[in-house]
Amino acid sequence: MITSDSILTPAAREFIAQWYDGSQYIKAHTSGSTGAPKEIDLDKNDMRASARATIEFFGLNAGSTLLLPLSPDYIAGKMQIVRAIEAGCRLITEPPSSRPFTAYDGACTLIPVVPSQLEGLLDSPFVSRAENIIIGGAPLSPGQERSLTSAGLNAYATYGMTETCSHVALRRIEQDSYRGLPGFDFSTDSRGCLVIDSSTMSFGRLITNDMVNLSGTNEFEWLGRYDNVINSGGVKIYPEEIERVMAPMLPVGATAYVTSRASERWGREAVIVTDSREVTAELLVRLKDLLPQHHAPHDIIYLDHIQLTSSGKIIRQQI
Repeated sequence: MITSDSILTPAAREFIAQWYDGSQYIKAHTSGSTGAPKEIDLDKNDMRASARATIEFFGLNAGSTLLLPLSPDYIAGKMQIVRAIEAGCRLITEPPSSRPFTAYDGACTLIPVVPSQLEGLLDSPFVSRAENIIIGGAPLSPGQERSLTSAGLNAYATYGMTETCSHVALRRIEQDSYRGLPGFDFSTDSRGCLVIDSSTMSFGRLITNDMVNLSGTNEFEWLGRYDNVINSGGVKIYPEEIERVMAPMLPVGATAYVTSRASERWGREAVIVTDSREVTAELLVRLKDLLPQHHAPHDIIYLDHIQLTSSGKIIRQQI
C-alpha cells in the first residue's frame, strides 16, 4: 500500500480503485505504433511480478519516493503506481505535461518519462535530486542522450511492451546494450528476433518481432523491427540504424523516418520520409559517406504530416 502522504491525481485514484476492485485483470491498450491499438487484459499477478523486478533492480523500498508525470491510461503510468503499492512507498503524481514537476522540491527515487518531456525535465530545479530516470514510449535521439549524460543523471532507456507489463530490460544512456531485469532471460528465433522467457510472468515465453544481437542470456543490442527490415538486392537494411545516424543531421523540429519503396533494380530501396522541406538531398550524400555500401537511402519523400502515437513514436506508412 502506498503511504498516506502520497499525492494522487483523480486519474491515479481511479486506477488504484480498479486495482483493489477484486478482479483479476486490468484493461490496457497497446501503443498502436505497429497497427491499430488493441485492448488487452493484463493479469494483476503479472503486473505485481513486473513491479517487483523493477523494485529489485533499483533497490526500492518503503523509504523511496516515486514520481509519476504520465497518465495511468497507459502501461507506464499504471506500472509506476503498482511499483509504489508493492514497495509500500510514497507516490507523487501530477497530470502529464511537457514540463513535469517544475514546482517540486522533494526527493525522487524513480521517475518515468517519455522523450517529449525530457527538455522540460532537464530544466526543472529538482532534476539533480532524481536518483533514477527511466525513459520509454519512443526512441531517444542522440542529442537527448548526450544531454542526460552531460547533466550527470542516472538514466535508462526501457525495452518492453504493454503485453510484458512495461519494461523487461533497461539500457543505461549512451551504452549500446539492454540488460534484463530479474526473472527474464533472452534468446533469438530463426529470424534473429528476441525471445523473452520469464519464470514469473504468465506468458512464460514471448516471441517478439525485434531484431537483436544477443550477448549471453541477459543482454542484447536492439537493431530494429523485423517488419521494418528492407531487403534491397539481397542486402538487409535496418531503418532504425539509419535513423540513429541521421538524427543529429536533421533540422530542428523536423520529423523523419526510413522506409522502402519498389525498385526495378533492387526489388526494394530505402527512402527517407519527412515532414520538413529543410531536409534536402545533401542529407543523402552525407549518409552515403557514413553508411555501409548499399545501405544509404535513395530519395526523400515529403509528407505534410507524420503521425505519432501519444508517446511520440512514429507511425510508419508504407510507400
